[in-house]
Amino acid sequence: MYEPRTYRHWVSDKDLVSFSVTVKETDLLIRAQRDLQAQALAATKKYRSELEQYIISHPAFTVSLEPLSVEKDAPSLVKDMAEAAQQAGVGPMAAVAGAIAEAVGKELLPFSDDVIVENGGDIFMKTSKERLIGVYAGESKLTGKIALAIQPEETPLGICTSSGSVGHSLSFGEADAVIVLAPSTSLADAAATAIGNRVSSAGDIQKALQFAQGIEGLRGVAIIKDDHLGLYGQIKIADFDQE
Repeated sequence: MYEPRTYRHWVSDKDLVSFSVTVKETDLLIRAQRDLQAQALAATKKYRSELEQYIISHPAFTVSLEPLSVEKDAPSLVKDMAEAAQQAGVGPMAAVAGAIAEAVGKELLPFSDDVIVENGGDIFMKTSKERLIGVYAGESKLTGKIALAIQPEETPLGICTSSGSVGHSLSFGEADAVIVLAPSTSLADAAATAIGNRVSSAGDIQKALQFAQGIEGLRGVAIIKDDHLGLYGQIKIADFDQE
């Protein structure tokens, strides 16, 4: 089912060029210093093909809700997903959106100092100036009111979101948004899923943050349930007035 990505209308930075790349289920919004659509399309096709070919011979990779080991000669994207899943304790497909965003983003870095790749709410970012990432949390009153302030020295950075109330991604929780920051976008994606699975009510926020502290490699976590916000790690909240 297609989920309208209304938050994409919030993009307001005027210094970057915006373009989209769509290959099957992969729908990327990319911002860079110049139009790199051709390079991004080629990279997206390459990484999707590697993943699809691996899945043909390893069908369990798509359905497992537990970490799986992979061969040493598996494609780099597959190994990144498997490693992230192992760290977070989830199935490898929980990392797919972040893994593709990062793989494509890194392919574009030789052509642009600033690259932002958004894939269904999961973001790979390399920036040379401070950027604000608006928070979309469904019906929560915090939607469109707060943002994450990302500094250039923090990047490359993965900024990934899991929600039990927004979108079609698999979640066993009911958080309006779990946002994870990590140097690995694959890990940020997998961890957001794992943490989100543990939030059914606002009363679960604290224990979910404690769980997050046990996942090595995370830089920061924000959890939103209804109008409640919990934070852990190196994460800076800024005002962000968008409707």
